[in-house]
Amino acid sequence: MESYVKILNAVKYIGGTVLIIGIVIFLYGFFVTDYSSVTGIGIGTVMGAAFIFLMGVFLVASEEMVTKIKK
Repeated sequence: MESYVKILNAVKYIGGTVLIIGIVIFLYGFFVTDYSSVTGIGIGTVMGAAFIFLMGVFLVASEEMVTKIKK
């Protein structure tokens, strides 16, 4: 059970860091520059952070279910 918490904490911190970076890039592209590609990179980074978080949670949940079924 302790390994699940470690993995979830790692996913939480990595996903949160990437999310903050993506929001900063998006806001910079939307308000500061006139290049729409920077805004797109920010949106992609935010979506990547959500994907990283969801995949981490999915892998922990599936691993927990597999170990419950085996016992």
